[in-house]
Amino acid sequence: MMEGSQIHAVPWSIAPGQAALGVLGGGQLGRMFVHAAQALGYRTMVLDPDADSPAGHAADCHVQTAYADPAGLARLAARCEAVTTEFENVPAAALAELARTRPVSPSAQAVAVCQHRAREKAHFDACAVPVAPYARIESEVDLAAVSPGLLPGILKSATLGYDGKGQARVRDVGALAAAWATLQRGPCVLEKQVDLVAELSVIVARGADGSLVHLPVQENLHRDGILAVTRVPALGIPAAIAADAIRHAEAIAASLQYVGVLCVEFFLLRDGRLLANEMAPRPHNSGHYSIDACDVSQFELQVRTMAGLPLVTPRQHSAALMLNLLGDLWFRHGDTAVEPPWAEVLALPGVHLHLYGKSEARRGRKMGHLTVTGADAAGVDAVARQAAQCLGLPPP
Repeated sequence: MMEGSQIHAVPWSIAPGQAALGVLGGGQLGRMFVHAAQALGYRTMVLDPDADSPAGHAADCHVQTAYADPAGLARLAARCEAVTTEFENVPAAALAELARTRPVSPSAQAVAVCQHRAREKAHFDACAVPVAPYARIESEVDLAAVSPGLLPGILKSATLGYDGKGQARVRDVGALAAAWATLQRGPCVLEKQVDLVAELSVIVARGADGSLVHLPVQENLHRDGILAVTRVPALGIPAAIAADAIRHAEAIAASLQYVGVLCVEFFLLRDGRLLANEMAPRPHNSGHYSIDACDVSQFELQVRTMAGLPLVTPRQHSAALMLNLLGDLWFRHGDTAVEPPWAEVLALPGVHLHLYGKSEARRGRKMGHLTVTGADAAGVDAVARQAAQCLGLPPP
């Protein structure tokens, strides 16, 4: 256990109003956290090295330093009553340092598990949550010892991989060796390729008092390793499977003594088995729909957990479909960036556009998301198809 990660073992309460809440990370998740905190009357501080960070522009104060900078961390701690993070690759040591004087959620210990795929898999195993067959590869000896039964598979860097980065599909031993060399022979996890029919995710929020709530089970579609579409409710998913996913996610959060918002992603296999894929110690792209389709969003849950406020189970009042908007949309007609036809999209019923305030569109960069809400899934799907056609996206 990292020193300082469990200093605040008893629940705390920071009432809405003029108290200040801090977040490490200035991306779009931090920006949406800032908006949720400000709606409850909190002042907000963002620590991020980027002067042009989306969350930094929205916050009351932007501390522009490196995440591990002692002076920046001290400034954040001095002016905030509690601190959270918006991404899993923030140095766990920075969270541990902040936890010496302030409630920090999630803890450095929990984030350190989520930062490393091998630790993550081991934790799933310890929680009796099924995962795909896998092997750790950290040396030439490990590489030579890989069972042929794990191939074809997916080789994943143990750290810093996200949105399909740091991953390679491998069919045989030769391809595996080449992929490991491409990943600079660093620590990796080889996962057996599975025959899946759906990708699901569950977002849970756990308070310092152990209370747990969750959003509905979400059905996700990825393209090129990046989340493209989320549907809620998940269509055609048996109630028993959804209940298992929620039970597994809550067990993982409880075993970590987690405080905050946690997303656990699952594979549903053709034979009916449910396997945990990975987890994120923060709000997740697949939960963005909750801003428009639920009475409590994942970002308000993040605020409530870090401030020690009561947790209530979110109620989904509208069917929803979320489309991820990448910078490629700006380059549909060539190499010059052209603004997408937002007016045409916003003329459709039930459409909610969220742009993240990023100053430059780049291919593959997350620029925003579009959520379609409505009375039923069929109507939402029809409008989402129209929106996708307007934007030149594949049908959801």
